[in-house]
Amino acid sequence: MQQRRTAFVTGASQGIGAAIALALARDGFDVAVSSTRPEKLSEVVSGIVAAGARAVPVALDVRAPEIIEQAMAQVVTACGRLDVLVNNAGVPLKKSALEVTPAEWETVIDVNLRGTFFMSQQMGRHLVRSGRPGCIVSIASTHGLVALEQRSAYGISKAAIIHMTRMLAIEWAEHGVRVNAVAPGRVDTPSRAGALAEPGYRDAALARIPLRRFGTAEEIAGAVS
Repeated sequence: MQQRRTAFVTGASQGIGAAIALALARDGFDVAVSSTRPEKLSEVVSGIVAAGARAVPVALDVRAPEIIEQAMAQVVTACGRLDVLVNNAGVPLKKSALEVTPAEWETVIDVNLRGTFFMSQQMGRHLVRSGRPGCIVSIASTHGLVALEQRSAYGISKAAIIHMTRMLAIEWAEHGVRVNAVAPGRVDTPSRAGALAEPGYRDAALARIPLRRFGTAEEIAGAVS
């Protein structure tokens, strides 16, 4: 009997991460999902199981390389193998560049950029050691491609992820490891509820989008899938 493929989705308690985890479960993957608050994973775990896949919930703070190593080992032990990593964990920041504090900068860079790199590094080490091909997908953002006011720290972190993707894809191609990024625009998710409720924000944001609607988490999950 052929062993099922497995995927690990970080930041999967809601929104885009949860939608990706469910899409991969429907694609036939067993799926590990992580959050800094693992008690919030119950709904997505139930959805993965309902799709006929195995779910492995993991407590993970991607800012700590030693915790990343432990989490990756936990997933490999639980699933027997790991084929796909989706780097979705991230934090937003909407703030003028003149007002960004060192603490805010460090949080954005540590979670979005440092976390993505060291998650990818651990996945790369696993795949190279195993001698099997695999795939890493990182969730970037159009803020990493197009400049917009009050998004400097966030946009810089996402632009770095996009170039990181190119660098790792070149370096690990000889091992059969594919590295890609998906860069969503505005997506209507629970984490965006506060911003979308701001007076005038929704209309101004929609005016920049030719389709005059936001993307959905399921559409981003489809791109990753």
